[in-house]
Amino acid sequence: MRLKKDSRIFIAGHKGMVGSAILRYLKKKKYKKIFTQNKNQLNLINQKETEKYILRIKPDFIIIAAARVGGILANQNYKANFIYENLMIQSNIINSAYKAGVKNLVFLGSSCIYPKFSKQPIKEKYLLTSSLETTNDAYAIAKIAGVKMCEAYSRQYKLNYISLMPTNMYGPNDNYDELSSHFFPALIKKIYDAKKKNKKSIKIWGDGKSKRDLMYVDDLANACEFFLKKKTRHTLINIGTGIEKSIDDYAKFVMKKLNVRMKITYDKKKPNGTPRKIVDTSLAMKYGWKSKFNLDNGFNLTFKDFLKKN
Repeated sequence: MRLKKDSRIFIAGHKGMVGSAILRYLKKKKYKKIFTQNKNQLNLINQKETEKYILRIKPDFIIIAAARVGGILANQNYKANFIYENLMIQSNIINSAYKAGVKNLVFLGSSCIYPKFSKQPIKEKYLLTSSLETTNDAYAIAKIAGVKMCEAYSRQYKLNYISLMPTNMYGPNDNYDELSSHFFPALIKKIYDAKKKNKKSIKIWGDGKSKRDLMYVDDLANACEFFLKKKTRHTLINIGTGIEKSIDDYAKFVMKKLNVRMKITYDKKKPNGTPRKIVDTSLAMKYGWKSKFNLDNGFNLTFKDFLKKN
């Protein structure tokens, strides 16, 4: 089935940063039949509820953006929640989609599924070649299970269930809490607060040397639409910008954008996470997809959203 403006599309997890970006994007592109449910309306951890809803609405396409997510500290402290909730959410949706006759599904994962010391840039084939980063291994294992589930259902039942693995994401509707958020929104919050209080220095986690590829969330929304339109041979595809910077460099970038200079100190008792993480996007590019937003434009849009909440 081809994706059309009147196709029935279910976005699971439309309230989060990624899901809300996908919803905004699809509405902007004039898709008319988009289905969403908040947590009070539908508990995706509950198998019966999830199956009943998907069988009732009979979507043509499903995008799974729903997940339990968080930064390093949250992943370390709540491993049971991360593995259980993510396994249940994705399993319930994928199996219900199959039962409802849904032929096309996009599952959104994370580049943390790849080994801690993976070769760089990270190709899709490097999955499960060595051990994971221990701080978020519970989340990663759940996401790997989702990838393998999509692969298995696609092959056994002749479906087009694919997994998109985005690099580190940022954008409007993000979580800016310093303890539970990802590194970039935490940096924005930390530097903004320090500027307001006229502080001369900030402290960042680890040694600042870890490198990351950072992608604006609307790029992923665009990738979801792009690959829902494609019949792909591959069930796992990396999505990223192909550009990497150190955490230190990202902190300096935010300072420059906020027109402030501060000394950076390091809390080396806190974890660094994976030392380097940049995904190889050559497969996505072979299909014709490419990132559109640069860091400067993405930051400007994100900071507008941040100011509304702070």
